[in-house]
Amino acid sequence: MLKEKDMQLSIYSELYYKIPKNHTLKLVREAVDFSYINKVLEKSYCKYYGRPAKEPEMMVKLLVLGYLYNLSDERVIEDASLNLAYMYFLDINPEDTLPHPSLLAKFRKHRLQDVSLDDIIALFVKQCVDKGIIKGSSVSIDTTHTEANTFKATPERVMKRLVSKMFKTLKEEVEKIPSDINQEIPDYKEIEDPKVAKETMKAYVEETITTVTENVDVETTPKTKAVIENAKEILSDPKFLAQKGVRSIVDQEARVGHKSKTSNFFGYKTEFMITTEDRIITSVRVGNGAYVDGSFFDELLQLTIKSGISVEELYGDKAYFKKVILDKLKEIKAAAYIPVSEMAYRINEELFSYNKDADQWSCEQGNTTIKKYYKNTKNRQSYKYYFDREKCKACPIRTDCIKGKNVGKILEVGINTPEFYEYSQQQKQPEFKKKYKKRACQEWKNGEMKCFHGLDRARGYGLKSMSTQAKLTALAVNIKRIGKILSSKTG
Repeated sequence: MLKEKDMQLSIYSELYYKIPKNHTLKLVREAVDFSYINKVLEKSYCKYYGRPAKEPEMMVKLLVLGYLYNLSDERVIEDASLNLAYMYFLDINPEDTLPHPSLLAKFRKHRLQDVSLDDIIALFVKQCVDKGIIKGSSVSIDTTHTEANTFKATPERVMKRLVSKMFKTLKEEVEKIPSDINQEIPDYKEIEDPKVAKETMKAYVEETITTVTENVDVETTPKTKAVIENAKEILSDPKFLAQKGVRSIVDQEARVGHKSKTSNFFGYKTEFMITTEDRIITSVRVGNGAYVDGSFFDELLQLTIKSGISVEELYGDKAYFKKVILDKLKEIKAAAYIPVSEMAYRINEELFSYNKDADQWSCEQGNTTIKKYYKNTKNRQSYKYYFDREKCKACPIRTDCIKGKNVGKILEVGINTPEFYEYSQQQKQPEFKKKYKKRACQEWKNGEMKCFHGLDRARGYGLKSMSTQAKLTALAVNIKRIGKILSSKTG
């Protein structure tokens, strides 16, 4: 249960005067009231029973210090026992006892939930907005990748580790493995053809699952049963043998993703929104390495609005040039500064131009479309625009332009192409090119979190652990940034 906070200062608190006035932690501690954290997390504690718990505010602050200075749980407790600035930020007396490092891990795993961390970030930003510390109405969105805290294995090696784990677990539960179970794991490395190696290992794992189930009552060996069910789930995924599914037994939620067309990584993607002027992160979402940019756009936007930011402009790269995102920005009357994606907009503007008012396309020879038809196939919706046949007949480049038996030119475009043409024209204006430079803040923030705050590599395993790491990192760099802003104002 939660206990009342002891607000009494000891005589040793006079030592806090030794902390420099412009120290980041001192400035933030005096400008922001972190007591809201207790309110956010109070439902994760029993109100009336149990031993008095460590205050959630202090526990969150300890975790933030770990991410702010890239420290382990053990090291952050050790440093917080000696560093006056840390103690002042934690709002404790210098002689107070700090929790054991193991409690930080338990708190992070059992008390902190994604929703709670979202609220903690949003309310922190809102408090800074309400107090006038941060301003601005433009945000940027992007993703950055994080390597998994384990290596990427081939499907053959994954299957070998699966069956080894099955034997080990079974032996722990029944002491002796029945002789009918074949424990001779094939040496896949001796098989030259990778495809044959995969099929050989898969057949062996499936055979092992069958023989174990026939020779052992799995209902009395729950741990072995769990390993078997896990193996079945992995093997049933068609992406597994294609090397697009599970690539590690230790971290089964990490996936292979692509940094570019020629380079990939194994791990997770963190997507976040950031204010372009003050560089404050307003919302965070995490997906596996195969995550498609923009999938959490609506959630990120709503959390940003919840944090008190009035979104009037949004910046993103080509991955965010999607109809659903553009429509959402129109709905909230925000300007979209997102370059046109060639995947969504496939029109050669050197050959064709579009008149929005007349809903007509014109070709480079001056011929215009006179009618259009809507086309709906299984995988694509489009419009077919028909040019004037008589003008096409007399066109000097007719033989190069019209193929087959068609008399007049037919231009088929995606259903959103006419709308995207307008975006394309806007992006050719000097104002767009000038404003788009604001997006550079995102790349700088990506580098900061990865180089100085440990976001380049996952600290734990699984999506939940990675999400907690990303959000605590975001909160840490926000505190760091607010300290810089406050320091610049106090001069």
